[in-house]
Amino acid sequence: MSVAVSQGDATTRDPGHQPFAWPFTTPLYVGSALNPINSSIIATALVPIAAQLHVAVGATAVLVSSLYLASAVAQPTAGKLAEVLGPRRIFLSGIVLVLLGGLVGGVGQNLAMLTVARVLIGIGTSAAFPCAMVMIRRRAQQAGLESPPGGVLGGLAIAGMATAAIGPPIGGLLVGAAGWRWAFFINIPITAIALLMAVRWLPADPALDRADSTFRRVADRIDLTGIIGFAASMTALVVFLMGLPGIKWVALVVFVVAAVPTVVWELRRTDPFFDFRELAANGALARTYLRQALTLLGVYTVMYGMTEWMEAAHGFSTVTSGLLLLPMGAVSALLSRPLASRNLVRGPLLAAALTMVLGSGGIVLLSSHSPAIAIVLVSLIFGVTSAATTVGNQTALYLSSPPERIGTASGLFRTFGYLGTITSAVIGSIVFRNGASDHGLHTLGLVLVAAGVAVLLLTVLDRRLMARKADRKTGAPDPTDTPNPTDPTDPPESAANAAATAITRKENHA
Repeated sequence: MSVAVSQGDATTRDPGHQPFAWPFTTPLYVGSALNPINSSIIATALVPIAAQLHVAVGATAVLVSSLYLASAVAQPTAGKLAEVLGPRRIFLSGIVLVLLGGLVGGVGQNLAMLTVARVLIGIGTSAAFPCAMVMIRRRAQQAGLESPPGGVLGGLAIAGMATAAIGPPIGGLLVGAAGWRWAFFINIPITAIALLMAVRWLPADPALDRADSTFRRVADRIDLTGIIGFAASMTALVVFLMGLPGIKWVALVVFVVAAVPTVVWELRRTDPFFDFRELAANGALARTYLRQALTLLGVYTVMYGMTEWMEAAHGFSTVTSGLLLLPMGAVSALLSRPLASRNLVRGPLLAAALTMVLGSGGIVLLSSHSPAIAIVLVSLIFGVTSAATTVGNQTALYLSSPPERIGTASGLFRTFGYLGTITSAVIGSIVFRNGASDHGLHTLGLVLVAAGVAVLLLTVLDRRLMARKADRKTGAPDPTDTPNPTDPTDPPESAANAAATAITRKENHA
């Protein structure tokens, strides 16, 4: 008899004997929140940094792009390392790097030191999400769970997306009260707490075989050549995108020169870092990546593009602009967990697409004379978009990626999200190149309407998406091919106890 356990049933009883009790999930949530918070909190510190270091405000943009670039490359790399070396080891290493980055940035005396700090923070924070997904997937398999642990995925959704929306207002208050250095120093106490929790509560990784832990063997297993090629290609692509509307030919040439041999190399390997064959065969996973990129293009455009417009065209202060967008983060946080706990995919993704189109249409109707309540309404709509897309795509990722490659797949999921984020910055710089204005905002809204329609088509026309609760077997490339074989006579109580017993036996044996 097959057992499928709902997350609610598996986590509401004695926390000492449940697969996803709070000691296991709390460090994962804290670690996963570090990247989005650091991505957004710096926005309010750029002007004070430029003033104190005597550099142009535009030059400080490197502090934003460097973290995005480092994260885009490091996320799948950390996922691959977690699969090979163990997720706990990589998770702890990432936290240490964030702590170091916070210290370097906090005492930094020039833009170069701050850039190094942001790269360290970007690499370090990138380890949390893919490592968390590897640990969650393995824990679910140990417990015999066939359905995704929706409540846990919902917590990751809150940590990974909702916290990004509260970064600007937190940053505004922090920088205003204590100075820009605390945009870096804040990482030190948070990472110290996360490190203690992870050491104390996360399960230890299996011991590494000495023969398999040599540098040459590890480099071969993680496909170090493929990672280097991917990093070079991604770096050149990001530099090219950030240079638009101008054309940086050198970056474009480097991208082609790096990408072509990397693709050839990956196609020849039996266990590549970036598995192009698998991505081509697994259409559900590829569409999940694309939906995530397009939807985050909209969410981050609202977070940054509308903030710039509110300050320059509407005349709001930095703090007021941040507070007007705070409802987006609040709604995203409130909706993420209940949506995820039901393991829905198609419904949330439809909601994300529709609200993105609706909210983008609202942006087209805004002007510098619009009341604050109209801006708050747009913020609320995109809050639904943020929650629904993160939950829906994250569950689709869990279901469509092979269990043994969940780390790399999760990292690439975040990488595509960063490409959407970077593209949003590029579009904002193009439409506001002559200053933030109503006309530029309306152009931005029309671009987002088109992106929202594309997301809607990717969702409506995708027959593999589930139309009801995702209670299929995990890891299946097509989540709709077989019904859940759960025995209806097996009550939730006994299923939860079976999951708890499986974990307890596993831990006692270890």
